[in-house]
Amino acid sequence: MRKLSDELLIESYYKATELKLSPEFIHLIESEIRRRSLTHKIKVSS
Repeated sequence: MRKLSDELLIESYYKATELKLSPEFIHLIESEIRRRSLTHKIKVSS
């Protein structure tokens, strides 16, 4: 996850939610988004 650009991380989040991938995987992406302080760019659940 750390090697992904911010833009690719956000795109991955939207694609993972669109495809209804596992909640655990989506949570990992959300955690990385929070770590990078990018939550203002998306609506993160929980």
